[in-house]
Amino acid sequence: MGPPPPERATKSATPVPSTENPQEDGDSPISKDQWHAMQTVLDTVYNYRTKDGEDPSKVFHRKVNKRVLPAYYDVIKEPMALSMIKAKINAKEYKSFEDFVRDFALIPHNAQVFNRPDAGAYQDALIIKEVLESELKQVVAAGTVSAEAGKLPFLGEIPPPDENPEQEEEEEEEEEEDEEEDEEAEDSDEGGKRKRKRGTRSTAAITKRETGTEKEDAKVTEAELRKRRGRPPRVDTPMEARIKNVMKGLRKPKNSHGQLKISHFERLPDKAVMPEYYNEIKNPIAFDVLKKKLKRKKYTTLEQFMKDVDVMFENAKSYNQDESQIYKDAVELQQEARALMDIEKAKPDTEYAMEEGRIPIPGGILHNGELWKVGDWVHIQNPNDLTKPIVAQIYRTWQDSEGQKWVNACWYYRPEQTVHRFDKHFYENEVVKTGQYRDHHIDEVVDRCFVMFFTRYNKGRPRNFPTDKEIYVCEARYNEEKFKLNKIKTWASCLPDEVRDKDYEMDLFDAPKKMKKVPSPIAYLLKDEAKETDDLPKPEWGAENAPPKIGAVHKRPRDPKDSPPPEPTPTPPPQPPPPPPKQPSRQPSKYATEPRSDSMMPAPAATAQMTAPSPSHSQGVRPSYPPTQYYGQSGSPAPPMPRVATPQTASFPPHTPSTNFTSTQPAPLNNYSTPQTNQNYSSQTSRVPPPALGYKTPQPMEVYCLNDAANLSIPQDIREQFHRDENGRILFYIAPPLDVLPATKPGAATGHSIQYLAARARRQEALREKRKREADEAADAAHATAAKKAKLEREGEVARAVGDLTRRAEEVLEQQLADATEREFRAIDPHGWQGLMERHLQGWEGVRGRVEERERILEAHRRARREKGTVGLVGKGVLLDEVA
Repeated sequence: MGPPPPERATKSATPVPSTENPQEDGDSPISKDQWHAMQTVLDTVYNYRTKDGEDPSKVFHRKVNKRVLPAYYDVIKEPMALSMIKAKINAKEYKSFEDFVRDFALIPHNAQVFNRPDAGAYQDALIIKEVLESELKQVVAAGTVSAEAGKLPFLGEIPPPDENPEQEEEEEEEEEEDEEEDEEAEDSDEGGKRKRKRGTRSTAAITKRETGTEKEDAKVTEAELRKRRGRPPRVDTPMEARIKNVMKGLRKPKNSHGQLKISHFERLPDKAVMPEYYNEIKNPIAFDVLKKKLKRKKYTTLEQFMKDVDVMFENAKSYNQDESQIYKDAVELQQEARALMDIEKAKPDTEYAMEEGRIPIPGGILHNGELWKVGDWVHIQNPNDLTKPIVAQIYRTWQDSEGQKWVNACWYYRPEQTVHRFDKHFYENEVVKTGQYRDHHIDEVVDRCFVMFFTRYNKGRPRNFPTDKEIYVCEARYNEEKFKLNKIKTWASCLPDEVRDKDYEMDLFDAPKKMKKVPSPIAYLLKDEAKETDDLPKPEWGAENAPPKIGAVHKRPRDPKDSPPPEPTPTPPPQPPPPPPKQPSRQPSKYATEPRSDSMMPAPAATAQMTAPSPSHSQGVRPSYPPTQYYGQSGSPAPPMPRVATPQTASFPPHTPSTNFTSTQPAPLNNYSTPQTNQNYSSQTSRVPPPALGYKTPQPMEVYCLNDAANLSIPQDIREQFHRDENGRILFYIAPPLDVLPATKPGAATGHSIQYLAARARRQEALREKRKREADEAADAAHATAAKKAKLEREGEVARAVGDLTRRAEEVLEQQLADATEREFRAIDPHGWQGLMERHLQGWEGVRGRVEERERILEAHRRARREKGTVGLVGKGVLLDEVA
C-alpha cells in the first residue's frame, strides 16, 4: 500500500509568534509569566508540523459547524476549539491556569470520543495531546506553575470502538444517498477535513459508556416511524458472509503503538502527492476498494477476493522497506487473512443463514412468466389508491423459510403524495426518490414501468421498452423528516449497487423535447388562513405498507436554494365587443362538405333552447383532486410560447363570454391554459382577476365556437340540441361540464334517455358476468393445472420408487447367485475351490465367445442369401427398378 505514516517531527524551527499580545490586568489571579506560558503553549500547538509538513492542529482551529453536523452536539456537550482558547487568553477570561489546561485537554478528548480510532481527526488528536503534555512539562520544569496545575485532568473514559463493522458500510450508503449535503460538509472543520462520515462513532457506544446500558428508544408515533430513512435488508450469500467475516477479522489486530494495523491500507495514497507510488505499483488496491467490489457484487468466488487481498499486501511489501512498520503489518495481516479464510471455509453454509431465514435469490424471481430482478422498475399495489400503484425499484430478492418469495423496493412518490410549498411546479409524470425501502410479496408486483433522470427524459426513451408501459421522470429526492425536495446530482447514487455500472440503450428523438412544468396537483388544498409562520403540515397516511394517501401544501418561506416559481401568464387586454352575426355565404362551407372530425354527442332532443352551461363546480361540493384533464391542459405559469397568428375573415369574430358563464362561478385560478388556436375556431376564455391567495380551485374551462358560416351550415334543429351563446352559436368545451344543469323548461328532462340507461345497465351486467365467468374459468384452469402437476409428481415419485426397488432387487439377486455358486464350489473342493471356479468361469467365457462367433457367421450367411435374392428389372438397357 502507501508509504508509512509520517513520524512525529520536532517543533517548527521558525515558529510564527502570535500577533495578539495578552492585555495587562493587575487584578488577575494569574501572573504575567502564566499568561505568557499559555500563549507560548498555544503558539507551539499552532506552529507544530510533522516531518512531511502536515498541520495536525488545522482540524481543531474552529468549532464543528452545527448546521452541517448536528449529531456532533448531541454527543459532545462541551465543544472546544483553538480559536476559543485564543479568544479567552486575549480577553483575560481565565481565572486559573487549571481552567486553561482543562479547555486545552477538551480538544483531543472530544475528538477521541466522537471519532473512531482509525479516523484522521482521532490520530491528529493524539499528536496534539502529546505536544500539549510536552509543553506543560516544560512550563512545570520552569517553575511557572505547579505540577498539579500542569497535569491534564480526567474528563471521562474514551468509549471503545463500535463492534458492528457494517456500521461503516451503512454510513457510506447514507453518504451516497445524501450526496446533496456533501458540499455543505466541506465547510466543516473537524468533521469536514477528512470528508469521511465513516470515521465518526455511533452514539450507541457513547451512550453505553455514559449510562452503563444502551438507552431504550423513545416511543414514536406510527407516522414518525414511516418517515425514518430505511435501508435495504442484508441478504448475503454464504460466500459474501465469509468475505465480510474475514474483513471484520482484519480490522481487529493492533500494532505495538496501539494503532489498527489495517489503517495503513484503508485507502490509496493521493496521486497528486505521491505520483511515484503509482509509477512503481502497477495494480494499486486498498481495503476500501475491496469493500466497494464486495458491495457491487464483483466477487463470485472466495479465491477472487483472496487474490485481491494478497495483491494489496504484496504491494505494501514491495513499496516499503523491510524494517518499516507497514511492511511488518502487511506480513502479519496477510497471514491473518489466510488463517481467517481457512476458518470460514471450514464452516458449513447453514451457519450463514440470514435473519428470519432469508435465502438470497441473486438470479431474480420468476413470477407470472416474467423474471423480476434487482434494478427493475415496477408498479406495486397501492392499498390506498388502486389507480395509482407505487412506483418503485427492486433492491433485493429473496425467499423466506416457508418458500415465499419477496422483493425489497425503494419507493418513488408522486407529487401529490409529498408535502411542499403551494406554488411548487413539477414535470408532467414526475416522481421523487424517497428513503423508503419496503418489503413486498412478489404477488404485489403489478407491472413494469421505468424512471428516467430528468437530463435524459427529453432526449429519448429506453430501447425495446414496451410502449404501453409508464415512463416517469425524476429530478429530486424527498426528505420525509424535513419535508424537503433536494435536487439529485448523481443519478447513479440512486440505483442499486448491482446496476450502478450498467447503462441502458436509448432510441433518441430527432430533437430534444421541451419539458414543461405544471402547478402542484394539490395546490388547491392551501387554506385561506395559511401564513408563512405556520408549522409544516403533515400528510394523510392510510394503509401501513403504502405511501401517504395525499400530501399537503404550505405557505412557509421558500428555501434559498429553491428556484422561484415561473412567472404567471400576463392577463391579455380586453376584447372588443363582437360584431353582429353576418348572413351565411352562398358558397358551400367546408364544414358542410367535409366529414367532421369532432366527436359530438348531442343531448336528448329538445325543442326549447338551452342556456349555456357554467364551467363552475357544483355549489357546496369540492372534489378531492382536480380533474385529470386540467392537469394535462394546464401549462406552466411562465409566459407561453408565441402563437402564430392565422389570418381570419370577418366571419371569425372572437367570442366574448356572456354573464351566464361568470355570474355563478367562484373566484377561479389564474388561467394558465394556452391552447393552440385553429383556423376554423375562435377562442373564448372566462377571465376574472386572480384571487389574492390563488390555487384554491381548478382553473376554468376553455370554450370554443365555430365561425358564423360554419355555424349556420348546421341545421337549426340540430343547433338547438346543443349549448349556444347569446348569438346562437354552438359552444364547444375542452372537458365535459362537472355540474348537472337544471332544465330550462319546466318538465323538460336532462341527462341520458331511458333506453340508453337500460342498454348501459345491460352492458355492465354482461361485463360483470363475463368477468365472473373468466375468473371462474381461470380458477378452474389453475386448479386443473395444479392437480395435473400433483398427479405427475406422484407418478414420478412412484416410478422412481419402482426403479429403486428393481435396482435393489437385481443387486440382491446377483449377490445371492454369487453366494450360491461359491457354496457349490466349496462343497466340491474345499481347498482348491477358487482355482476350480476360475477355470469353469474361463470355460464359460470361451463357450460364450464361440456362440457369439457362430451368431456372427449365421448373420453373415443370412445377409448374403438376401442379397442373392435381389433381381434387377431392366428394359432396353435402362435400369427400371430393384425388387427384393
